[in-house]
Amino acid sequence: QVQLVESGGGLVQAGGSLRLSCAASGRTFSIYLMGWFRQAPGKEREFVAAIKWNGGSTYYADSVKGRFTISRDNAKNTVYLQMNSLKPEDTAVYYCAADRGYNNVANPYEYDYWGQGIQVTVSS
Repeated sequence: QVQLVESGGGLVQAGGSLRLSCAASGRTFSIYLMGWFRQAPGKEREFVAAIKWNGGSTYYADSVKGRFTISRDNAKNTVYLQMNSLKPEDTAVYYCAADRGYNNVANPYEYDYWGQGIQVTVSS
């Protein structure tokens, strides 16, 4: 099993920045890919970004490309999501997820483990 705990969410004004962290514990050696997803009220969970646990290849949704950056610190078993130039439409609960294999990085059903989620609110 892998446990994931998100931190760093909160309230920020439009144009501001936040950095989310996702700390992984347990059988982290089994992780191949880490992803961030988000879900706004009344909407489906959507892909934000992903990174290979080893090797560092990154993937982004078009809606966040150029504004968000995903990174990892393997020594700390932690993945980060730096969010800049935030917009009100970025408001959502953000979830960290881990995948033991390489599949469709944007498909939430491919991921094996999930964090509890953390609220990000961007005010206009």
